[in-house]
Amino acid sequence: MGVDCRGRARKSRLTIQSSAVADPTHAVVNVAKPPASDRNAAVFAGFLGWTLDAFDYFLVVYCLTAIGREFHSSDAQMALAITVTLVFRPVGAFLFGLLADRYGRRLPLMIDLVFYSVIEVATAFAPGYRSFLVLRALFGIGMGGEWGVGASLAMEKVSPRFRGLVSGLLQQGYALGNLLAALCYFFLFDRFGWRPLFFIGGLPALLAIFVRMRIKESEVWHRTRKSDWSELRRAIFSQWKLFLYLVLLMTFMNFASHGTQDLYPTFLQRYWHFDASKRSIISAIGGFGAICGGTIFGLYSDFRGRRRSIVTALLLALALIPLWALSHTTALLVAGAFLMQFMVQGAWGVIPAHLSELSPDSVRGFLPGFAYQCGVLISASIVYLQAVFSERFSYAVTMALSAGVVFLGGSIVAALGRERHRQVFGAQH
Repeated sequence: MGVDCRGRARKSRLTIQSSAVADPTHAVVNVAKPPASDRNAAVFAGFLGWTLDAFDYFLVVYCLTAIGREFHSSDAQMALAITVTLVFRPVGAFLFGLLADRYGRRLPLMIDLVFYSVIEVATAFAPGYRSFLVLRALFGIGMGGEWGVGASLAMEKVSPRFRGLVSGLLQQGYALGNLLAALCYFFLFDRFGWRPLFFIGGLPALLAIFVRMRIKESEVWHRTRKSDWSELRRAIFSQWKLFLYLVLLMTFMNFASHGTQDLYPTFLQRYWHFDASKRSIISAIGGFGAICGGTIFGLYSDFRGRRRSIVTALLLALALIPLWALSHTTALLVAGAFLMQFMVQGAWGVIPAHLSELSPDSVRGFLPGFAYQCGVLISASIVYLQAVFSERFSYAVTMALSAGVVFLGGSIVAALGRERHRQVFGAQH
């Protein structure tokens, strides 16, 4: 009887192990759990790296007209500088994403942090418009490389049960960067001008030291890495259908984000005639709404699923357009700024978890980041187009119509896609 029971127990364990391979989404897989200190450090590094990336990006947004005056450039020309940054982000995602899947997550992340820190400081010394454009293109390469590598490192270390919450926190590094840029602009711009603000961009180099000392390499990468470049290339090309879908989804997500953020301070200046202090305060309120929305919707997605959370947030953003762009009082405008970014970044808060779960283990460093940045490339024209159309129509009408189109389109694309809620990483090896 005892032998029979032990035999059945061994058979049961074998069945569980087989099911883990057949259905990695729901089975328990023997993947080493990283220590809490390592896991927290990875999340912190990914969050802070994205925060500092966004900080520099939004410094240009807030200083757009001031830089344009110094370089004798129009709003449309300066908007082109933002577009150039977006266009070059896929280059960084491609290069650093490949390195992350071939050589691990840590080293490419450290190189990227140092690289864009140097470029950010160099921006303060740009002598003219053309050199400024070149530096913004180089910064785009660094910015494009950070998200995919940092997100894959963090997502591979956290528990699937809390992946949505951590995803929301991680993505809100972007919103916090926006908020910090607004506060920096508010307190320092009138006193020092735009150039000294970019000196703060040297901070990511210190973060690289933190990554080197405190974070261990991803155990999922160790288990699933490809042995050579040819094997990695085959793994990437086998996912071409998923890649195309992710690019389409991220195109609409970036239309939604950049279409409601990048020209918004200029909208407040040109249409509402607000000074720098009022613009930065309203933008900071919107940034606070973004942080709240991303975190709450990320947590919501852990219970209700990734797609439903994205669709819900985008449809609510669609309903808020009149309050956000067409308000007739400052109080309503401020409420619209908070609620709009709550919903837009609410949808975005789900993205790190959703893209990481959809991507196979062996290409997670490359596929989510590169698809994301290709979506950035396609959507990069929205800022320039908004600036051009606002010269013929009002800023309010331009912002409202463009937002309506992308919110509706993004909700449809998200609803039609797949989902691998709480996918267990490392089970595909």
